[in-house]
Amino acid sequence: MANTKLATTKPILLLLYGFPGSGKTYFARQLAENLQAAHVHGDRIRHELFEEPRYDRQENSIVAQLMEYMTGEFLTAGISVIYDINATRKAQRRHLREMARKKNARSLIVWFQMDADTAYSRTQNRDKRKLDDKYSLAYDNDTFKRYISHMQHPENEDYVVISGKHTYPSQQTAVLKKMLELGYINAELAQNKVAKPGLINLVPRSGVGRVDMKRRNINIY
Repeated sequence: MANTKLATTKPILLLLYGFPGSGKTYFARQLAENLQAAHVHGDRIRHELFEEPRYDRQENSIVAQLMEYMTGEFLTAGISVIYDINATRKAQRRHLREMARKKNARSLIVWFQMDADTAYSRTQNRDKRKLDDKYSLAYDNDTFKRYISHMQHPENEDYVVISGKHTYPSQQTAVLKKMLELGYINAELAQNKVAKPGLINLVPRSGVGRVDMKRRNINIY
């Protein structure tokens, strides 16, 4: 088992949902590496495209279109994608699930749960020198409250709930267990790995796969 990877039965589109500050990007970056998936990071794409982002409707539309295009290309190539933008609206998630279905890919929502006060406090303590905070949006209290008031919780959708306060290994274990339950990952390889919540690197880098690993481990910022 030392030279094996965690294998998905089909490419997977993982959508993220949770309050700002709940740890979505930190989680996405690490899981993308362990699943050998593409990390399509909306905030960094925005900052690469726009020197001074405005976060208006036109700019949001451009970022979304580019993210969807790249995601579609990866899924078509058989590469799983972690779609790192907050999927706050039911219609948005429905549209992305349909895109994944057309690409013969599966989809799953990762719902980060955390109390609003803690999440807001985290947004105030971000360090722009850190990779996961570098491109994050600043919030004042009113903007934060207004943002979360428009969020639509998943209902009748495939999702897994994780705590934004837990460590990454614990979060990853919960997600892998859900993927195993849904038949999204290879059960033979996953059974031993998922049972070890303290194991950080569930996917050894030395494994061989059907796609060149240098191409599979892709971060799109």
